[in-house]
Amino acid sequence: MALDVLYFAWVRERIGLPKERIETGAGDVRGLIEQLVAKEDRYAAAFADLSAIRVAVDQELSELDSPIAGAREVAFFPPMTGG
Repeated sequence: MALDVLYFAWVRERIGLPKERIETGAGDVRGLIEQLVAKEDRYAAAFADLSAIRVAVDQELSELDSPIAGAREVAFFPPMTGG
């Protein structure tokens, strides 16, 4: 399945792309991250500390074990602060 993967803030800076289209067989967000980390060192650097990553699947906040089957978009970003 193909899906759009979006990167924001320092995640985007480490990977060097705002978004890309990925072909994946991953069943959940964690599997997608594992696939990305295996691609290149820049992905490994971006996902080195998963506690500092938030994810949205089709624009809904999700967890690392959230399924991605049928999703069109997965976005990764650092935790947000309010004020």
